[in-house]
Amino acid sequence: MIANYGYKDGSGEFFIRIDTDKCDGCGKCVDVCSSGVLEVRENDFDPLEEKMIAAVTEEHRKKIKYSCAPCKPSKGYTTLPCVEACTKDAIIHSW
Repeated sequence: MIANYGYKDGSGEFFIRIDTDKCDGCGKCVDVCSSGVLEVRENDFDPLEEKMIAAVTEEHRKKIKYSCAPCKPSKGYTTLPCVEACTKDAIIHSW
């Protein structure tokens, strides 16, 4: 299942998508996120499956555009650190 965190406004769509089937909850993405956007928590999307997954914190869901801005490719990164850290290819940014 794809968990979408973020929002859409007049300037675009700003979502972080996490594939809960691929994510193993390792926390590598959390470790490299300098803005504290990500956390590891229980998989609320599938209560029958007891596993931990990465998720966007409640605090950052409505401001991802700004929270993730320091790591955007225009700031010197070629790949976002959280995406690069995810060995399972479970994280996708929409912009």
